[in-house]
Amino acid sequence: MEGEEKQPPQEADTEPVVTVGASEVVPRVLSGESQNLSDADALTLLLEMKLRRRRERPSLPRTVTELVAEDGSRVYVVGTAHFSDDSKKDVVKTIREVQPDVVVVELCQYRVSMLKMDESALLREAKEISLEKLQQAVRQNGVMSGLMQMLLLKVSAHITEQLGMAPGGEFREAFKEASKVPFCKFHLGDRPIPVTFKRAIAALSFWQKVKLAWGLCFLSDPISKDDVERCKQKDLLEQMMAEMIGEFPDLHRTIVSERDVYLTYMLRQAARRLELPRASDAEPRKCVPSVVVGVVGMGHVPGIEKNWTTDLNIQEIMTVPPPSISGRVSRLAVKAAFVGLLGYGLYWTGRRITSLVLALPVAQYCLHRVSSARPHK
Repeated sequence: MEGEEKQPPQEADTEPVVTVGASEVVPRVLSGESQNLSDADALTLLLEMKLRRRRERPSLPRTVTELVAEDGSRVYVVGTAHFSDDSKKDVVKTIREVQPDVVVVELCQYRVSMLKMDESALLREAKEISLEKLQQAVRQNGVMSGLMQMLLLKVSAHITEQLGMAPGGEFREAFKEASKVPFCKFHLGDRPIPVTFKRAIAALSFWQKVKLAWGLCFLSDPISKDDVERCKQKDLLEQMMAEMIGEFPDLHRTIVSERDVYLTYMLRQAARRLELPRASDAEPRKCVPSVVVGVVGMGHVPGIEKNWTTDLNIQEIMTVPPPSISGRVSRLAVKAAFVGLLGYGLYWTGRRITSLVLALPVAQYCLHRVSSARPHK
């Protein structure tokens, strides 16, 4: 466990931000013109400004759960609905109130692009499920995992189309607000998608995969914004998935419970004591508890609370089991079906085109001339 705790949290591939703890009183900067400040004094001034903004008794939304680490570091977990304007406001209010040292979001490096895209581009992207996306998902995750990812994207696209709202708005708000807080780092706290999907596929039998895919393919229930807000106690996307995978407890374990463990681990990594900046190397080091804001789907909050004080082994949930016999059979079946459909499509298209060409007057005339030119026996 000690070896694992040394793994650094993932950081978004964005502008680098320096993290500094700010839970103790910092010496005030000596009076004088701002342009005459030394680097050390400027650093101290920024730190003091952050401390002034940080509320000792923050007024937090009801969707926030406060957790305390053994060293006194505090973690404020904001439970969100992924398609909710209220969740965006909750995230912004929490970050402004507590002025965190680290913000952790329920994203991995495979989904970090949504932080940089504007709302209209994301809305358009979320609605479109193209052959190119399918090919990319298959190349990245394998045939079955890629197909499962595309089916889940279809669920997200269905919600997007119903609500006219792009997913991940709370994460983009968290990213923007974190950039306004002095010395605040931004971490990606979710398990990589390929690991999650490969473990999920490995947990299902062939017929379970077929049944789940069938349910996802024919998802069409209408969704309103009121439905989203009612799902504040359980994230809408995950609630819809839970309804469809209720009979598959192993799938729920890999998609939800294991990610609860991973998110808890990353939040604990972010909540380590921080070293205050020093004016010189001769000054003694001083470490203070940190303040962290975590932004996760509401469905993960109970699991994070449950796992907060337990020993965690993420190596176990990061391994991808070898494909089973049913997995190999299902992959071969999918490939055979794909090749068969492609062959039939080419055959049908070829016949259709040939019939249309032969029906043209020019083609009829040419055939008549050819048959007339043949010598009769």
